[in-house]
Amino acid sequence: MSTENSDRIGTARLGADGPEVGVQGLGCMGMSFAYGPTDADEARATLERALELGVTLYDTADLYGFGENERFIAPFVKAHRDEVVVATKFGIVMDPDDPTKRGVRNDAPYIRQCVEGSLRRLGIETIDLYYMHRRDVSVPIEEAVGTMAELVAEGKVRQLGLSEVTGDELRAAHAVHPIAALQSEWSVFSRDVERTAVPAAKELGVTFVPYSPLGRGFLTGAFTSADKELSEDDFRRTIPRFTGENAAANAALLEPLRAIAEARGATPGQIALAWVQQRAAVHGLPVVPIPGTRRRTRVEENTAATRIELTAEELDRLEPIASKVAGDRYADMESTSAGRE
Repeated sequence: MSTENSDRIGTARLGADGPEVGVQGLGCMGMSFAYGPTDADEARATLERALELGVTLYDTADLYGFGENERFIAPFVKAHRDEVVVATKFGIVMDPDDPTKRGVRNDAPYIRQCVEGSLRRLGIETIDLYYMHRRDVSVPIEEAVGTMAELVAEGKVRQLGLSEVTGDELRAAHAVHPIAALQSEWSVFSRDVERTAVPAAKELGVTFVPYSPLGRGFLTGAFTSADKELSEDDFRRTIPRFTGENAAANAALLEPLRAIAEARGATPGQIALAWVQQRAAVHGLPVVPIPGTRRRTRVEENTAATRIELTAEELDRLEPIASKVAGDRYADMESTSAGRE
């Protein structure tokens, strides 16, 4: 593909008074964490190619590789500091000796420890968008966001974000300090957020940032059964909907996606992404999905999906899918918005 302006994606505003960012961002997690072996040189080239195509929101977290993902993207961020918006997260605690063990912390000393670590690893003075990765229900959300607001006042963070919270939690947080973005899973397979989180985001002027808009690759056809096809260290092997009988049942649900893609000369992944991008018009709020990839060809495919507008008939064919999906998004749903509603 060329780098002509026609290939560049459009923009959307990040929060009520934030910067304009590409209407599609890039999830960087898989470049060094969770999805098995990676080609570091190709991943670096993917960061550059994404920027050429108008992608300006780059998403990472201290969780990803215990900070390694932040270190990985740091040289790219330094080279393009005035062009990119860097988002990172705190809140999920993992045991390096046993990655299956996870906890959540939102207490003030921990938040301050995390922000300093992320700033150091990223090699920047200010984080553009700082997310609470998960809600620690033992800490009032007003208290945790109050600490995050102090980071804004100190110049360490520009904007605040939350991940996997309910509509009521978003409202409570926003009353303490404006929340620019809500990042939660949203795809043709996962629509829990439409119950309370999406309406609250619209009401408050919060930009919605869907993660896993391609169902962690399942919607693209990259794999059909995680336990049979993916490497032992691949995180997707722990997700109930991608293994065993659930995986087989869910793969069968993708037929409308494949049929629409074939009729349009597109890929199933592009149709799945177009569906998510079109949520902005359906629900009346800015939507900036962050599909993750570590290959240039895939980022070209993904950004091209921003130029596909599905018809009402096509949307109707995709509408029933989410209600038929077998298995949860995670083995433990308690730390998600859906698990608390």
